[in-house]
Amino acid sequence: MTYTRFSILFVTLALSASPALAHLPANEHGSFLAGASHPLFGLDHVIAMLAVGVWALQIGGRGIWAVPAGFVGAMTLGYIAAGFGAPLPLVEPMILASSIVFGTVVLLALRPAAWIGIAVAAFFGLFHGHAHGAELGDAQALTFGIGFIIVTAALHALGIVMAQFMARAHPLAPRFLGAASAVLGLSLVLS
Repeated sequence: MTYTRFSILFVTLALSASPALAHLPANEHGSFLAGASHPLFGLDHVIAMLAVGVWALQIGGRGIWAVPAGFVGAMTLGYIAAGFGAPLPLVEPMILASSIVFGTVVLLALRPAAWIGIAVAAFFGLFHGHAHGAELGDAQALTFGIGFIIVTAALHALGIVMAQFMARAHPLAPRFLGAASAVLGLSLVLS
């Protein structure tokens, strides 16, 4: 199977995912698995996390590791803030906006200085982390947090790897993921 076909299959399956397994109950599956599954069952989260990885690769240099690290670091701070009950306005709209923004910068292949990429990623990471903290439920905070942090970082890494393979097929192919992210975000705004 060619990489282009694989990419089309992957995006088609991702877009057809059902929220039936939205979040694993911590009391049945453990806090770590509940946290690890949390970022995987919101398509807006998955696409945005992949797009962060693609954008990091597009930025290049130290941005390849620093942009995802900025996202994960700020996401962790947002998670901790939510755990202490600190309010953060517009959490859901900003998560939705992250899908659109990350998708657009990937689609346009914008390559700002690494510090700008880090700042943008960190800004949106704060909101993603706060959402995870607000949805902690019965889970144990530390193991839940470790679970979603590991999976988020893995999604960033997957975005980097996917972009590398897609770019081998065609230099503009990674922008396809950006377009999917932006379109998904816009469709959620309009629905």
